[in-house]
Amino acid sequence: MRLTRRTFLALTTALAGTTLLLRKAAAATLKVAIALPGNITDKSWNQAGYEGLKKAESTLGIETAYSEKVAQPDQAETMADYARRGYNVVIGHGGEFQDAANRVAKDFPDTMFIVHNGTKPGGNIATLDFNYRQFGYALGYIAGKMSKTGKGGWIGAEKIKFSTDLEASYKAGFLKARPDGQVFVAYTNDWDDIAKGKEAALNQISQGADVIFPTMDNAAVGSLQAAQEKGIWAFGLYYDAIADWPKIMLQSAIMDISAAMVSVLTLAKEGKLQAINYKFGINKPDPAAGRLGTFHSAIPADVVKEVEALVADMESGALQP
Repeated sequence: MRLTRRTFLALTTALAGTTLLLRKAAAATLKVAIALPGNITDKSWNQAGYEGLKKAESTLGIETAYSEKVAQPDQAETMADYARRGYNVVIGHGGEFQDAANRVAKDFPDTMFIVHNGTKPGGNIATLDFNYRQFGYALGYIAGKMSKTGKGGWIGAEKIKFSTDLEASYKAGFLKARPDGQVFVAYTNDWDDIAKGKEAALNQISQGADVIFPTMDNAAVGSLQAAQEKGIWAFGLYYDAIADWPKIMLQSAIMDISAAMVSVLTLAKEGKLQAINYKFGINKPDPAAGRLGTFHSAIPADVVKEVEALVADMESGALQP
């Protein structure tokens, strides 16, 4: 698009309007609401989002509200309801909220919307996500090094960007470490059904997979149960899962949405939140938000050093999985 003076002035005016509404919000107590697709006790994505909201409440002194188990047909109305009630920032906790945010945002220009794992920032919509490919590649490399059968497994819920980025990079990392290896992929079409998560893992294990990476919400518990019962390795997500699964957990991709939320909502409180994508990688821009967890003691020291070198290359930009 050719940038004319008229276009430039229009863009400048729009940006100034967004900044003004955030400064007005910052002058009073910031009100933030979040709509969550699952329950706040799933020890996964939804719980992390809820805890991030409460952490921001206590850290920043903001007013908060939440709705859990928001089904897709109800997403737009839930977000609109919070906007009508005067919440300055309304968060959709998952990429599946992007369409709802797009529909609602234009009706509430004085509200900032944030879509976690969103793909379309702009106007009065910001997005927040992680460099999933970095995490997937690192864990895939570990999996390839630790697999005795040369076969690994990856399990997801649905094909959104979060999932496809993790899947592709996990496979790439696995094959980097094990060029003759094989990675089985399964999508359960359900984020929370523990039985489906377990069934998917057992199916991959029956085909020879001896290390799996489940990436669902509550359903991941079923996959980890299967791994523990069958005595194979696994990976965790969002927190240092070796604390709960010490026998099987090789490593965890700690994508700390709580820390990332505090970082972005701090900008909102300061009137500096913009309608852009805020992306967190391993150790950048905030090590508290994105990092690897604890290496299992069974991982050889030379493999740990190789992984640390890969992470350093990703941090510098020399490696872009």
